Amino acid sequence: MRHPFLSWVLFIILSFIWGSSFILMKEGMKSLSPYQVATIRILSAGIILIPFGINSFKSIAAKKRWPVLVSGLLGSFFPAYLFCLAETKLNSGLAGILNALTPLFTIGTGILFFQQKIKTQQLLGVLLGFVGLVILFYHKGTFSFMHLEYALFILIATFLYGLNVNYVRKHLQGIGSLHIASMAFLLLVIPCLIILSFTGYFTQSFTTAEIHATLFSALLGIMGTAVATVLFYILLKHAGPLFASMVTYGIPFVAIGWGILAGEVFGWNQLLSMLLILAGVYITNKYKKI
Repeated sequence: MRHPFLSWVLFIILSFIWGSSFILMKEGMKSLSPYQVATIRILSAGIILIPFGINSFKSIAAKKRWPVLVSGLLGSFFPAYLFCLAETKLNSGLAGILNALTPLFTIGTGILFFQQKIKTQQLLGVLLGFVGLVILFYHKGTFSFMHLEYALFILIATFLYGLNVNYVRKHLQGIGSLHIASMAFLLLVIPCLIILSFTGYFTQSFTTAEIHATLFSALLGIMGTAVATVLFYILLKHAGPLFASMVTYGIPFVAIGWGILAGEVFGWNQLLSMLLILAGVYITNKYKKI
């Protein structure tokens, strides 16, 4: 680690940005539909990354552009909609906790689809995280079986995140993450404009509440997706993938903190679930090959 202080600063900033994403979704959906919030998120990220995207489009070989688009769909496009749909019923704290399962799905999809081997310690981490998830499912109160299908939206999103990490590792070796992200978002700008049109967004009256919701959604895309992608790329260069992956640990705590400030209930069962899930993530990453 060449610049430990810079690495920790980036770690804290990324934890705050990504942890705040869940409450920004909630604010956006006060006056806009989940589909509109998710689309504005991807669109605003694409617009802010246009200069990088154009340069990346020129530098990435033509045969690699299709895999870049697939990566954008798996790692950003579909998860954005799934998270917004989930937060119509789940609070932001729980969404942040479930998001911490991403590294566990990274290992799972690597074994299932990319012939990767798993160590005993990694298996222990997966099982420990699963125990935390089971406790979370059994929690009574803000999260119950009547909301199970909405938790599954996040599980599918984290599954796609894990799948994307392995997909990039196999098909986009040697291409910087900034180039992958910026080009992917650039390719998604036009589809997002079409989707927004079909949702009726451009025919709205645009009341003050709708304008505020749009701004929250745009902030979500600019900070939570575009800027965070650039910062994460810098963190990877300065500290390496293991330290960078530990940002996952900070995200749920920030998300829960915002949820508590917004009046959401957080109980001991949720705390125990979060600690078990994070312990599983820690063990899994600690023994992961770099």
